[in-house]
Amino acid sequence: MLKDVVEARSLDGRRLFLKFEDGIEGEVDVAEMIRFEGVFAPLAERDYFLRVRVNPEIGTVYWPNEADLDPDVLCSQVTGKEIPHLTGALARN
Repeated sequence: MLKDVVEARSLDGRRLFLKFEDGIEGEVDVAEMIRFEGVFAPLAERDYFLRVRVNPEIGTVYWPNEADLDPDVLCSQVTGKEIPHLTGALARN
């Protein structure tokens, strides 16, 4: 996949609106993707979650404590499509 996130906005709850470099856009519910532990613990606080930004160097979203989410996983969540390189690896195991 390797599609960079180019826009991110916080929505209600722990949801994000995302736009990718190829024009795909949609929403993800971060609360369904992660546990709010470790580096992700601060994201449980709404005010902190709102501080989401796009890091153009790595093509994904991040927060001030450098917590970030894999852009392939985000794109998969938006599109409902499996991540090809993971699908093959899982089939071999």
